[in-house]
Amino acid sequence: MTKAKEMKLNLDRPIIFFDLETTGTSITHDRIVELSYLKVMPDGTEEKKSRRLNPGIPIPAEATAIHHITDDDVKDCPGFRQVAKALMEIFEGCDIAGYNSNKFDVPLLMEEFARCGMNFEIKGRRFIDVQNIFHKMEQRTLVAAYKFYCGGDLENAHSAMADTQATYEVLLGQLDRYPGLKNDVSYLSEFSSSGRNVDLAGRIVLNDKDEPVFNFGKHKGKTVRDVLRREPSFYDWMMQGDFPKNTKDMLRQLKFAYFPPKK
Repeated sequence: MTKAKEMKLNLDRPIIFFDLETTGTSITHDRIVELSYLKVMPDGTEEKKSRRLNPGIPIPAEATAIHHITDDDVKDCPGFRQVAKALMEIFEGCDIAGYNSNKFDVPLLMEEFARCGMNFEIKGRRFIDVQNIFHKMEQRTLVAAYKFYCGGDLENAHSAMADTQATYEVLLGQLDRYPGLKNDVSYLSEFSSSGRNVDLAGRIVLNDKDEPVFNFGKHKGKTVRDVLRREPSFYDWMMQGDFPKNTKDMLRQLKFAYFPPKK
């Protein structure tokens, strides 16, 4: 057991550490080929599982080169739709943690659920992105993070379960290393958030006046209210564009808040 594992998370409800291996890096177009999770209960007990999935599309060679999963490896595995209900139940009532999970894993998982007609609710959950904590503290990668915080070499890197287990141990190591880092899920969720994001991907953020502003493209830095008022077509462009479901959901909520439908 590493020194990090001697630390215990202070939990008031279950938290799930999870990692995805996918067909690529597009949140809206790529699919999951492996999902591993480690569920930690408030009493310290743990439950973990790894499952490979048939993505329904070919796995590109460049993706296989990273996670070593081929089309042949998953040809007899269930598709996401077949396990969606069970996964939703596993994640129910849990906070969520991962490595770069706020920008990639969580939004992509939401897309997979949406294709099944299921809404993966994020309201009320707390999200800890261990990568953001790491980058704020040390500016390194997961392999380096594991060596730095846990004192060992990360074997089987880019295996979903190995990365999932390592992420959990790195967070425990971070808590052990930094006395000022509170062992509290709400604090860790806020601390590990990337800036002042309105959506998980950071396409919409809060400015210094706590106003939602766009954080990309030609309208970067402009308030969502002003852009939607002056250029209503920008909303339609985003809703039809290659943006994560969570980003579209947040934009839709803002539009209805600013410009309620006339009764």
